[in-house]
Amino acid sequence: MSRLAKTPIEILAGVTVTVSGDTVTIKGPKGELVKTFRPEVTAEIIDNTIVLTKKGDNVFVRSLWGTVGSHVRNMMEGVTKGFERKLILEGVGYKSAVAGDSLDLALGFSHPVKVPVPAGLTVTADKNLITITGIDKESVGQFAAYVRSLKKPEPYKGKGFRYDDEVIRRKQGKKSA
Repeated sequence: MSRLAKTPIEILAGVTVTVSGDTVTIKGPKGELVKTFRPEVTAEIIDNTIVLTKKGDNVFVRSLWGTVGSHVRNMMEGVTKGFERKLILEGVGYKSAVAGDSLDLALGFSHPVKVPVPAGLTVTADKNLITITGIDKESVGQFAAYVRSLKKPEPYKGKGFRYDDEVIRRKQGKKSA
């Protein structure tokens, strides 16, 4: 049973929420997020809180119930505080820079890698630290994962992209005789 969806979600100060059918729109000081959910879970605004109710009672509907609750909470946090993900680029000769609306990377390939920054996200690059910020948690995490996938950290020297809170398990390498 989902405990996330059982508790009503309090609407924070400075945030307006509108529910029309299966679509939830949340506006706050940082921006506006709109998300459409499946019809098995409905959202209602009651006394400055969002109450989620499920139609039916099976495993799929209960899992959707908790997922919708988590999405609405993330939307509420995104329009008030925003989300941030940091990537650290390690390796000799690896460089990153932001030029206009693209992230330019030198990752040891024979060519530079240009990654277009999605709308709604801001990316800053300071030496070896890339910071991705935005109001949508899903798009921030997805873009960070894509950039990391361009050069995953390798276990011998730790070269490549890693999240700032990620720990890379190192291997010993060759032993000399």
